Amino acid sequence: MEHPREELATGPVTLRRWRADDRDPLHRAVNEAIHTLRPWLPWVANGYDLDAAEQFLAHAEAGWNSGEEFDYAVTLDGAIVGGVGLMRRIGPGGLEIGYWLHPDHTGQGIITRAVAALVDEAFALPYVDHLQIRHDRANTASSGIPRRLGFTEAEHRPKAPECPSQSGVEVVWEHRKPDALS
Repeated sequence: MEHPREELATGPVTLRRWRADDRDPLHRAVNEAIHTLRPWLPWVANGYDLDAAEQFLAHAEAGWNSGEEFDYAVTLDGAIVGGVGLMRRIGPGGLEIGYWLHPDHTGQGIITRAVAALVDEAFALPYVDHLQIRHDRANTASSGIPRRLGFTEAEHRPKAPECPSQSGVEVVWEHRKPDALS
């Protein structure tokens, strides 16, 4: 099965496949951002130590090799400022996009650029005809990305809260490959 490219550049932002030597900068970036991530993301609910960073990097490597997930570091001038990924967990022809960003870099279009690059890269893969972004309804910051990139708000569905700020309603955004619409 064809994989996306391991590095994508879009203006000052570069997405690159995570590497084993990213452990320390990943750990630092997540811990500096933990106060903005913890309300929404269960993987930081109990903190984020070096073991967690190492386990994520091993998971990212295995996911890439199996073709199930394609996780990228989001870098700005070589420094890790966030993460994005494509995940094969929504059924045939589809990939889900996930993202997080260090709070010092919000409002600069970094994640919008990163996700736009992922959309283009995903739709270049012959087996992808649609993408989804999912987030909790209360996470209004996350809703701006799919809205700006032309995703359609497709569904609101119940989902048991996993974090303190979650409302229990998951918003699903969809984007269809342009040539898949006809």
